[in-house]
Amino acid sequence: MAFPPVREELRGIEPYGAPQLDVPVQLNTNENPYGPSEACTDDIAASVKAAATSLNRYPDREHVELRAALADYLARDTPHAITPDQVWAANGSNEVMLQLLQAFGGPGRTAVSFAPTYSMYPEYARDTHTRWVAGRRADDFGLDLEAARELVEAEQPHVVFLPSPNNPTGTALAPEAIGALCELVGERGIVVVDEAYGEFRRAGTASALELLPQHRNLVVTRTMSKAFAAAGLRLGYLAADPAIADAIRVVRLPYHLSSITQAVALAALRHAPELLAAVDSLRTERDATVTWLRDLGLDVADSDANFVLFGTFDDRRAAWEGLLALGVLIRETGPEGWLRVSIGTADEMAAFRQALTTVIKDATQDSSKDSSKEQS
Repeated sequence: MAFPPVREELRGIEPYGAPQLDVPVQLNTNENPYGPSEACTDDIAASVKAAATSLNRYPDREHVELRAALADYLARDTPHAITPDQVWAANGSNEVMLQLLQAFGGPGRTAVSFAPTYSMYPEYARDTHTRWVAGRRADDFGLDLEAARELVEAEQPHVVFLPSPNNPTGTALAPEAIGALCELVGERGIVVVDEAYGEFRRAGTASALELLPQHRNLVVTRTMSKAFAAAGLRLGYLAADPAIADAIRVVRLPYHLSSITQAVALAALRHAPELLAAVDSLRTERDATVTWLRDLGLDVADSDANFVLFGTFDDRRAAWEGLLALGVLIRETGPEGWLRVSIGTADEMAAFRQALTTVIKDATQDSSKDSSKEQS
């Protein structure tokens, strides 16, 4: 037997992760390009210093103060009250998802989503021995509700993942579609609406938080990594029926959120208006990027996130490498032929536009040369 004696289904698998390369313009991991202000970092520093005085003690394992602050924040996105016992937080929304499958998935249970979608979902399922089934989205990357109904009726899943906005396409879901699937799944399972990019949605696009009072099997997840410019903090959270939060408490590791993490998250929440101020400018830059890419003649998915999926390229790897050679790193992900660019600063997006124009021009010239050779 080969060493190490790892589980057979894990043997030879590469760990998940986008390329981390040292290039001038990094637009591949959907980070917020605008860091926190000096006032915010000063508050964080003071909060960490205060928390450090009691590092000899375990943190609040129920993170009560943080759950209350997150509930207050989420209440801005729904006319309904959000109470602290509806909220749960963990080390990034990745851990939140894993805990959900630990509690509601597992051997003999099924999780489904609709591709293209976030590539970590099947890995969470694999790691929790949950059966994974992937349906398909419509050609415009929206949810084909009838096809989704058929899949749910056939598979009888215990967990349904519905990212909105979707990664990697940026597509948001209509509340009616979410509600319909919640009713179809019923109390046999849960429907998880992943709103990691929820703050970037366009005006008039409702949050699934508004549906919580109507569907006790609905879970809405968020993160502080994107809109809050806190990817390095690793803080994700959910809102759901209190019974769902209680179920997660059974599977969570003891003291899973450190005192430092809780202190930093609370400080960031105190500066929410300032940190979220950049969201409007990123939305504007995103919409301008969509228009510019379409003017180039490319296919572009409608986006409610802080990234744009565009294509299609006969050789997307060549296009990706061409951009990289010019100092611009984006993501080779999604359906074959498509690429995804995160929205950066105005200067970063200008560099992206210049580089992509060059790559397309070079590809067109190479194609013309090849055509001439064939004719000769």
